[in-house]
Amino acid sequence: MTEPSRHMHLEDLLRSLAPQVLGVLARKHGQFDACEDAVQEALLEASLQWPMDMPRDPKAWLLAVANRRLVDFWRSESARRAREERVAVMDSDHPSAPASDDTLTLMFLCCHPALSAPSQLALTLRAVGGLTTAEIASAFLVPEATMGQRISRAKQGIQKAGATFSMPPPSERKARLGVVLHVLYLIFNEGYAASSGSSLQREDLTAEAIRLARLLVAAVPSELEATGLLALMLLTDSRRAARAEADGTPVPLAEQDRSLWNRGQIQEGIALLSSVLGRGAAGPYQLQAAIAAVHAEAATHEQTDWPQILALYTVLDAVAPSPVVALNRAVAVAMVKGPDAGLKLLAGLDDALGRSHRLDAVRGHLHEMAGAFPEARAAFLAAARKTRSLQERRYLLGKVEALDSAGA
Repeated sequence: MTEPSRHMHLEDLLRSLAPQVLGVLARKHGQFDACEDAVQEALLEASLQWPMDMPRDPKAWLLAVANRRLVDFWRSESARRAREERVAVMDSDHPSAPASDDTLTLMFLCCHPALSAPSQLALTLRAVGGLTTAEIASAFLVPEATMGQRISRAKQGIQKAGATFSMPPPSERKARLGVVLHVLYLIFNEGYAASSGSSLQREDLTAEAIRLARLLVAAVPSELEATGLLALMLLTDSRRAARAEADGTPVPLAEQDRSLWNRGQIQEGIALLSSVLGRGAAGPYQLQAAIAAVHAEAATHEQTDWPQILALYTVLDAVAPSPVVALNRAVAVAMVKGPDAGLKLLAGLDDALGRSHRLDAVRGHLHEMAGAFPEARAAFLAAARKTRSLQERRYLLGKVEALDSAGA
């Protein structure tokens, strides 16, 4: 195994183990803030030691180190005996909680009603998704320092609320479900289109998001949006093998080799979607899954039913309006009514999406469709300057070079 691949393997392993270890500690000790700090210290120590000496049981190693950190912390406090008594009570309350349920329980704990919705999202992405503060800040389009403060306050809020490590009662579970779904959606998106780094996509995050979505659907089978989200993930992830060249350069949807799409995931995603559509008002995840299904069912890009996609985006924009939905709808408008119609819709998105490279990238594509090559070049160049993804930057600069070579 090469040095870079060994590093990525270690990073993936630590990311997958972090929520499992945190779940065990939080279930046992009930102090989320202290447990999360202990896990982070254990992960840091592992990142230093494991490249030279990988333990036979990585999870047990992390648990042992994190437990030692907690013991060191508690020994320095005068209330040690009271804490030990509380741990004994909590252990008797949860004598056989299955470890496989810990991550899902941890998600609901992070979505405690004592926290604001942004704090719930940030804390869950940090504790469960294993995203760095910088990655979470990128997802929220805020400075890294601001996100660090938000996560710190969220951990303190969990402690002050006296939350215990257990699944909330059904009455509270419903209220927290929306945040849990949103968190899974963000984890998947960060994996499907990494906001930074040398890789276009991170399969560890997409796989973990799909795994957690399956757990959630099994736990709340009557929640249609949970099933809709799982369908969306499967349909979107089905394109993974076709999304990049061998060197990692992105391949646009229109140019992808559809024979590489995962038909098993497509069939499962469409079956899941069919099982919930029509059983009530479709929510945003079901609508997005329906859009992904239209793409999946088209044999070629040219055969895509763009009027249907535009109709679905119009409904989605009414149900769950957002700048990103408006951006995607503008693309659909361009495919149905022409690029100039799509460009007009982009004009009002600069304030909301001006910091993101995606608005400039879409603007470049629509200008290119319209034959406005100088404008397309300027937009692609602006997008390349903004993206933190090395592969996205390579693709965008490639578009600039192609326009220059063509004398556009």
